Amino acid sequence: MRKTSAGTREFTIEQFADDTAGLMSALGMEQAHVLGWSMGTEIAQELVLRHPEKVNRLVLYAADCGGNEAVQPSDDVVRKMFDKSGTEEEQAYRMFETLFPENWLIRNRDYIFTLFAGMVKESTSEENIQKQWLAYQQWGGCYDRLPLIQCPTLLITGDQDINTPTVNSPIMAGQIPDVNLVMIEGGGHGVMYQYPQRFAADVLVFLGSK
Repeated sequence: MRKTSAGTREFTIEQFADDTAGLMSALGMEQAHVLGWSMGTEIAQELVLRHPEKVNRLVLYAADCGGNEAVQPSDDVVRKMFDKSGTEEEQAYRMFETLFPENWLIRNRDYIFTLFAGMVKESTSEENIQKQWLAYQQWGGCYDRLPLIQCPTLLITGDQDINTPTVNSPIMAGQIPDVNLVMIEGGGHGVMYQYPQRFAADVLVFLGSK
């Protein structure tokens, strides 16, 4: 299996957004609906702000706007995301604890491990993981620029998200002009895996609306 290289430029959210726009152009895609998840929402925000002509409708799933206005995950959540001790299964379970509410994860442990089979072993280098985290931390955010987003936008989040705390989505909804906010009850950061039919329905209704 061939994989893309990481390139030689510094990792920044702005660079990732420009890379996305460049890839779209290389593929002959003048415009597209764009969905970002977690850190991908930050890239999507910079994409629509730096290259507004590229985005038709915008879906920000488990989003924050960065900067001082963003509510950060707890130290315990961050520790679990970067703790590489123990077996691969133990490392994976710690990651799952940041993605799903505890009671739901206990009931659905077998489903999640089956779903993520083959992805339990991290294929991204430790160096690039740290560079991604640094890009996330150094991003100045776009709270003051959110009113410049002119395309229809859907903010969708689980109401029990501890990875990107749920409160971030209402904060952003107050700044974006043409916005819909959906909170899925009982959902964590990985709500699309918990309730895929509900998640897909919300997104498809939004993309199909006038």
